[in-house]
Amino acid sequence: MSPADRANSRRRQPRRRGSAGGAAKPRMRTVRETSAGGLVVEGLDGPPEARCAALIGRTDRRGRLLWSLPKGHIEEGESSEQTAVREVAEETGIQGVVVAELGSIDYWFVTEGRRVHKTVHHFLLRSVGGELSDADVEVTQVDWVPLSELNSRLAYADERRLAEVANRLIDRMETGKR
Repeated sequence: MSPADRANSRRRQPRRRGSAGGAAKPRMRTVRETSAGGLVVEGLDGPPEARCAALIGRTDRRGRLLWSLPKGHIEEGESSEQTAVREVAEETGIQGVVVAELGSIDYWFVTEGRRVHKTVHHFLLRSVGGELSDADVEVTQVDWVPLSELNSRLAYADERRLAEVANRLIDRMETGKR
């Protein structure tokens, strides 16, 4: 076999992962988690420029403040709508009522030696009371953000997409009142 043939035959060999001669790593366990949350809006019935949404800021491992929609795990016996209302109140201090479903976000991550497939159901909520509070230990900061600034403030593309859905829905609700 010529040197070129040997090189080509080596290229066709599949690469094997892992350490040479070491034991194979145990497979990571996959778990499914379901959460709910939402975009709670103050001034939903007012002029568009006065409408604001309560966002939460969390500090990531690199020390960056990332803004997102409040959300959390669905508890036993709770509907996703009930969870959204509860989590919005716990993480922002704002009481809300569900107006409409915005959609779901689906993603994967690895934590504590397990692979997590997470689905988060989001809702549009009307603010009906309460005061902004960052008392929740998982939250670094809470702020009212004008709806027009959500696209530049929200850290995650999927949540920015849901904010656009909410804006279109609010526009349709506004048109329906006329």
